[in-house]
Amino acid sequence: MKPGGQHIALAQAYDGITRVVADLDDVDLQRPTRCQGWLVADLLFHVLCDAQRALVTLASPADGPPDVNSVSYWRSFPPGGRAGGGNAWWVRRSAAAFERPSGVVRLWCDTAPAAVRAAGAAVHNADPQGYVTTQGRIIGVPDLLATLTTEAVVHHLDLVVDLPDAPVPGAVATDVAVATLAGLLSGHAVRPNGWDDREFLLKATGRIPLTAGDRRDLGEAAGWFPLLG
Repeated sequence: MKPGGQHIALAQAYDGITRVVADLDDVDLQRPTRCQGWLVADLLFHVLCDAQRALVTLASPADGPPDVNSVSYWRSFPPGGRAGGGNAWWVRRSAAAFERPSGVVRLWCDTAPAAVRAAGAAVHNADPQGYVTTQGRIIGVPDLLATLTTEAVVHHLDLVVDLPDAPVPGAVATDVAVATLAGLLSGHAVRPNGWDDREFLLKATGRIPLTAGDRRDLGEAAGWFPLLG
């Protein structure tokens, strides 16, 4: 991707989520998502925490070399890890602490653009190949932005499962998420030809199950699914 491309992808990913939630009323913010037990407001709060972490991380330079990149970063968070249930409970309780679900939207609409501006400054005004630290890891700035974009795109798809008229993730952001999942699959198999980008993202993250035909096409690599939780 060209210099600055990861910033553009993150901006598109976060703007896509904003376009989904900005005009939802409190009833629609309590619709279900693909994330078990999470309503739209709960999942939005989870992505909001990611945007807040981005602000902290982009202000946390580190000496290189990095110990993860945009693909290997995810191997620190295996699907179904023990922390998942506790985090899910904490997110639900935190989101419920707002007086109304729309309070999460207001905070997201303040925070997401700030994270995108910080990303732009990191890419354009500082060393674009600089390193930062997050969650005990050292990662390059472009790779950090790719991880944030990937999570945002996947959760965008989670958000809209019960919102049929909502916009879909943008093409540039989707390409980054697809590249991430392809990187996790690399060395084990290739993406089946019949999968479009959306199907690949949903199946690779365990949102929808593999069919018998998928398992036949993937062979032994089917056992690696989901690639990302």
